[in-house]
Amino acid sequence: MKVHNVSLKISAVGAAQYPLEGYPEIALVGRSNVGKSSLVNTLINRRSYARTSSQPGKTQTLNFYEVESQLFLVDVPGYGYAKVSKKDRQKWGRMIEEYLTQRQTLRGVIILLDGRHAPMQLDLQMIDFLHYYKLPLLIVATKVDKVPRSKWNKIEKEIKQNADLQPQDQLVLFSATTKAGAPVVWDWIEKKTKINEGMLDDGVQ
Repeated sequence: MKVHNVSLKISAVGAAQYPLEGYPEIALVGRSNVGKSSLVNTLINRRSYARTSSQPGKTQTLNFYEVESQLFLVDVPGYGYAKVSKKDRQKWGRMIEEYLTQRQTLRGVIILLDGRHAPMQLDLQMIDFLHYYKLPLLIVATKVDKVPRSKWNKIEKEIKQNADLQPQDQLVLFSATTKAGAPVVWDWIEKKTKINEGMLDDGVQ
């Protein structure tokens, strides 16, 4: 998909602030600093539209990015950042759980894992959580440009061995630097949201 029009509709902290357009939504979840904002920037073909930071725990709201007036990509606060207070972690946890379990327009979830390392326990717990609520799931292994291509099969094998993936789950290796995997991510998004592809161009630049 080639994106022409995108805007940050709202940064929400609760259901009262969610957009009312009724567009289908895809949520992006993952540990702090795993690359959610970088994936959003790659998907919408912008260099730094979504806020990225070297400081983990920076995103503290549900950021709704409106794409082509047809869907929302929702950047969810990262989990597992130790320097955030327990009170804040609990607050973010409730906010994330409320969105993932009650949002009627949510059509699927992209969970990002750091491709350089084996999935952590929090990642596995999140995958189990998403399975419990029967949410369509795309696992994206990020930062694979930092791993020799000869070891990419090992990344896939390690994730599949550690995570209790289901037959309908899809796994893709992704790099924000090379854009490897981006077309596959968009293809999954289009299928889950059933957006009007006739209004958009295919292919990610």
